[in-house]
Amino acid sequence: MLPEINSYLHQIRTTPLVEVSLGGNKPGIWCKLEYLNPSGSTKDRIARHILEKAWRRGHIRSGDTVAEASSGSTSIAFALACSQMGLQFVAFIPDSATSERELIIKAYGGEVKRISGGMPEVLRIARETSEDRGWFLGRQFSNADNTEAHRLNTGPEILEQIPGGTVDAIVSGVGTGGTLRGLYEAFLSAGCAITAHAAIPRDVALFGSNVECCSLRFSSDVPGVADGLSEIYEEWQCDDLREWEISGQDCLDLTRQLWALGFPVGPSSGLNFAAALKVLDHLGPDAVVATVFPDRMERYFSHKVFEEIRSHS
Repeated sequence: MLPEINSYLHQIRTTPLVEVSLGGNKPGIWCKLEYLNPSGSTKDRIARHILEKAWRRGHIRSGDTVAEASSGSTSIAFALACSQMGLQFVAFIPDSATSERELIIKAYGGEVKRISGGMPEVLRIARETSEDRGWFLGRQFSNADNTEAHRLNTGPEILEQIPGGTVDAIVSGVGTGGTLRGLYEAFLSAGCAITAHAAIPRDVALFGSNVECCSLRFSSDVPGVADGLSEIYEEWQCDDLREWEISGQDCLDLTRQLWALGFPVGPSSGLNFAAALKVLDHLGPDAVVATVFPDRMERYFSHKVFEEIRSHS
């Protein structure tokens, strides 16, 4: 039996899907407000799904320790889920991750181990430590349950919410690849004539260590540093996939425009929305284009996106 005392994760309803337009009679983009998940990001979906399946399989029990290599959002989601399920949690994060992320993880009772040397080193140490100590490792970059969480849950939610019940194009940044691949597979299996579009940041420095929203850019631009990080994406065989490169300035500008419309999002949402606008322009105004707003602004207060606001405070 899964834990029930104090647990509310299984009672969380679907996140809203809203049409977002920048005005001027421009057609809108359908955006899934994933920042409204309990820990503030879409990673709640994979943390819950991975842990619940591991529990049912007998791989974890109350009091066991769960570990994950994560630049922040997934570790936050695992920390919350573990606190709900009576599990211990250890986050392995790069030493360049923002302090906001570490504080949130610790607030949920998680332990944080900062690792120098980039995400490949973080992944290696998390794997070796988990094997040595018998911890359950989430393996977000290679775990098929990551993709399945979006295929079984997020995708059907969008199809139920969107007018007409169909999607022509799905747009997402590529961190683990689970969101884009899972949503594409959900829409394809439902009969949509769907195309997949990866949002790729042109400026690596913009996202720093946050490879969970743009590891593809890291693996393609920095060979040997983060090569092979997004295994879910790299192993994906998809003929309907196109990659769109987004400048750092466009990403920041779109994030701030979304703030002005009342969406408390992080820069990965600006990245996704900027790419979605390009896709809509490419496909035409009648195309139904969907994307996700992955996380909330609070974990980016020390990020470049808030630089102008900080300087005037």
